[in-house]
Amino acid sequence: MIRNLKELLTDAKDASELMVDLAYAAVFFGDDDLAREVIHLEQRMDETVREMRIVCMLASRSPDDAEAMAEILRMANSMEEIADAAEDIARVVLKDLGVPGELRDDLRHAEEVMARVKLREGNVLANRTLADAMIPSETGMWIIALRRDVDYIFGPSGDFVLADGDVLIMQGPPEGVDLVRELAGGEPFGLAPPREDARLSHLDRAVDLLVELKNVAEVAVGMAYSAILFRDAGLAAEVGRLEDRCDDLYYELQRWVLRAAADLGDDDIDELRGLLQIGLSSERIADAAKEMTRLAEADEEPHPVIGAALAEADEIVSDAVVHAGSPAEGHSLSDLRPETETGMYILAINRDGRWIYRPRGYRALEVGDRLLATGPEEGVAMLRDITGDPRPTVAEDTFSA
Repeated sequence: MIRNLKELLTDAKDASELMVDLAYAAVFFGDDDLAREVIHLEQRMDETVREMRIVCMLASRSPDDAEAMAEILRMANSMEEIADAAEDIARVVLKDLGVPGELRDDLRHAEEVMARVKLREGNVLANRTLADAMIPSETGMWIIALRRDVDYIFGPSGDFVLADGDVLIMQGPPEGVDLVRELAGGEPFGLAPPREDARLSHLDRAVDLLVELKNVAEVAVGMAYSAILFRDAGLAAEVGRLEDRCDDLYYELQRWVLRAAADLGDDDIDELRGLLQIGLSSERIADAAKEMTRLAEADEEPHPVIGAALAEADEIVSDAVVHAGSPAEGHSLSDLRPETETGMYILAINRDGRWIYRPRGYRALEVGDRLLATGPEEGVAMLRDITGDPRPTVAEDTFSA
């Protein structure tokens, strides 16, 4: 049965964002199974976009209809480009192109990572609801998606009952991964400590650039969806600046990789191929994000189904403004712990017209700060409670279907 456009767009957004997270996680862990999940999702994405094109053609009965459908297809094409770039990152792992240990060491400093955990024989989670399993409180890891056989379930609810063989796609602190693996009947990864050989400052510089490129590209995607959701040309312009930044970072990455190649022996030089491929794919993700923002910059309102799909996705984009006297005023993000308290991840902060991307935990919030965040819909109200923002949730105050 052919799904409607809102369902297809929501599914495409959830799948493409999950693919990006899983692809980088596959690099982090050197995990072929995680990389294969990306390939499975890419195949699903292809089918979703194909179905979307069919629905758009069937719905076009006039030039005005065709113009409206073209907007949806433009967004679908951008999502597909993000998915294709994520697949290319995953294939760096599957094709053993080589990833320097320095890159995994740098990624290990991330506050949150993605992981794939399968419920195996001897697990203690099967036949329990997610609420009963209390995985977030026990391990710090949140289930953002689940695969049962060939079907993916995005954002499963607390009353969802787990079963043997389920594959959990999770996000949380690096140390939580092994805790979940043990509950699921698997062996811990036992990640090796960071390497101490401190070789090649040129390679270290290349790795630092790639990590920054990855971070900027991920923020660009979140801000692009926000720009469309809020019809915010200022946000769209910020995405353009981020895309320019990604271009500059990729050119710098090429330069430092070439310098590092001069210092490496034949046995190690293959590692650099993986760096360049991941860098190129990250730059493509930012390009696709920029292309999406054209919908926010257009004079005409985007098709209502686009906004409705973004508002009902597994992870939606929203904002919250800090008000005087709120629990957030004067407190740092580390104090407030929005990720664990609300499930919302802070992409950026707008202060006095200037955007601060991926704000550090030590940054104290001020009255008037606008937090741009992504996460589950139920987290929006909790985040706005913390900031004293009296507005209703995004589903109520942004769209009227």
